[in-house]
Amino acid sequence: MGREFATALARWCQIQELEAQPELVAVCSGHETSLAWFRENLPNLRLATTRYEDLLADSGIDAIYCSVPHHLHEAMYVAVIESGKHLLGEKPFGIDLEANRRILETSSRHPKVVVRCVSQFPFFPGAQRICRQARTEGFGQILEVEAGLLHSSDLNPGKPINWKRIQAFNGAYGCMGDLGLHVLHLPLRLGWYPRNVRAFLSDIVHERPDAVGGMAPCDTWDNAVLFCEVHANGSQFPMILKTQRIAPGEGNTWYLSIKGTRSSIRFSTKFPKTLETLVYDSNGPQAWQQEDLGSQSVYKTITGGIFEVGFADAFQQMVAAFCHQVVAGNQAQLPFGCATLEETRMHHEILTAALASHARSQVVPLPPA
Repeated sequence: MGREFATALARWCQIQELEAQPELVAVCSGHETSLAWFRENLPNLRLATTRYEDLLADSGIDAIYCSVPHHLHEAMYVAVIESGKHLLGEKPFGIDLEANRRILETSSRHPKVVVRCVSQFPFFPGAQRICRQARTEGFGQILEVEAGLLHSSDLNPGKPINWKRIQAFNGAYGCMGDLGLHVLHLPLRLGWYPRNVRAFLSDIVHERPDAVGGMAPCDTWDNAVLFCEVHANGSQFPMILKTQRIAPGEGNTWYLSIKGTRSSIRFSTKFPKTLETLVYDSNGPQAWQQEDLGSQSVYKTITGGIFEVGFADAFQQMVAAFCHQVVAGNQAQLPFGCATLEETRMHHEILTAALASHARSQVVPLPPA
């Protein structure tokens, strides 16, 4: 993801009419092979180090993008914030709820430092259309919301183990920690914080090949399905959330579907140009309509409107939102911003309740938002 971030900045001329003009001047990695890629591809890089403290001590650095395993979030994020540098951090923003709270407490003591969390998929045009409709036209009485992020890469039991399959590094949330904020970002932004949750978690592959020819235990959840009860906007409705690393046939599919008594809408990155809507008319057929979407997301780009958006484009739009926030200030209202600290806290509350729900095989209430 660090290389993805570097690439987004390298083609910044893609973005139009935005005051922020970021420049990548320094990188830190614990792996020399990773640093070699940055040195080879970023000729203007003036610092490449294996010590993140070197970045914090550099007065020429204004902001830091931090992409590290979950068990390092608390220490590194706190250090970045305390250094006075703005932070764009990876999800889940702390390995657990307590780590998240300590990061948020640190941020509260540094109100001028912009701190946001990564979440790229809401910057697809289809997701933005859903967001605009929810804020303007509405859906009537909401009947049901479904959201998810599905992978299939772990279907192969012979895939070597990595840190995301080890609880000490990934955390007890398992797949929910790695994928959950992507799924919850838009629902939480739209005010759909659940009252309770019933979770079903699956540990499917118990061990994987290690780096020395043996087998290592996998002690994280592979798949999760959460059934939530939401009371919002005059409606009471179920919200179904899926985070799955073993979803046959799915490469990297993010989706959101909202069904209402007046209108319904759904979008999936499986078909990035296609938005589906259904407007209810008592005198007409109940038919889903498909619309081809253009390339424009939140920030204007040089790409023509007839072309489709990809992950790299959504990622760059997310970075633009963070840079815009840094330039405009912490309290400035943006067209659509990155995931906020409050949204990371709420998503941690939901995932913590999901662990308890699965362990007890019962519905677990959530604290008030």
